[in-house]
Amino acid sequence: MFSGMLFIFLPLVIGYLIPVHRASVLTFINTQTSRMVLVILTLMGLSLAGLDNLSQNLNQILTYTVVFFVLISGSNMLVLPLIDRLFPIPTEHEHQRVPFREMMMESVKLIFAVAGGLIVGLVAGIDLSWVDQASEIILLILLFLIGIQLRNSGMTLKQIILNKKGVLIALAIIGTSLPAGLLGAWILDLPLNQGLAMASGFGWYSLAGILIGDHLGPVMGGVAFLNELLRELVALTLIPLIIQRYPNTAVGYAGATAMDFTLPVIQTCGGIRCVPIAIVSGFILSLLVPVLILFFLSL
Repeated sequence: MFSGMLFIFLPLVIGYLIPVHRASVLTFINTQTSRMVLVILTLMGLSLAGLDNLSQNLNQILTYTVVFFVLISGSNMLVLPLIDRLFPIPTEHEHQRVPFREMMMESVKLIFAVAGGLIVGLVAGIDLSWVDQASEIILLILLFLIGIQLRNSGMTLKQIILNKKGVLIALAIIGTSLPAGLLGAWILDLPLNQGLAMASGFGWYSLAGILIGDHLGPVMGGVAFLNELLRELVALTLIPLIIQRYPNTAVGYAGATAMDFTLPVIQTCGGIRCVPIAIVSGFILSLLVPVLILFFLSL
């Protein structure tokens, strides 16, 4: 049962065991990781183009996305404000420009990658039998590089354990997302393990879409991608509005992206006190995304 999980998970573990001390090497790895994500998402679009009854499948993708997004986000937002009430964080507002447009463009670029692959697959009429195998090979390399990135993110086990608020926020996201995933699976008449896997993306839309798409096909991969992408887009809009009053909620809803993509917004709008909490919670969730998704998909 776990052989497939171990095969996919092994490159991540190997990558995590490799320390990198040269900044130029890390920069190269980050660049290649971003490029591979674009390639795999383009291949996902090609896979969608090869499906029968494409319009029906797209309608299914949108329906499933709305159900999972509403349930998971709603569940998160029921609990996170309670953490703000019990464990408030002092915030400070720095009058700096939030690079909202640049961040939005990064998300749009990934959407274009999927859409571009879909259009090419529909228009070109090429043989698409090679797409799945190519995606799996690139995925293994991508997981290896992601493992290296996580190892060299600057977080130590001691720093994570000592930051209790960051750990608490991460546990709150996990504890509220997984039951929502089960409820979504029940509503949509899906296997429960698929609902749990869908709830384990925590905002990392590229990796969640790739992993789930590799195991369950392009339809469910598209659902995972859009579900987590919506989370990030809402987070980018929500953080500046609520972080002064509900900092834990803002950091928590950002999910795995709190340690990287949405961190500049958190720091600019909430102040430096929010940064360690965001990094710790984001790191824990980022580390658990591939672990939980691969585990649930292996059941």
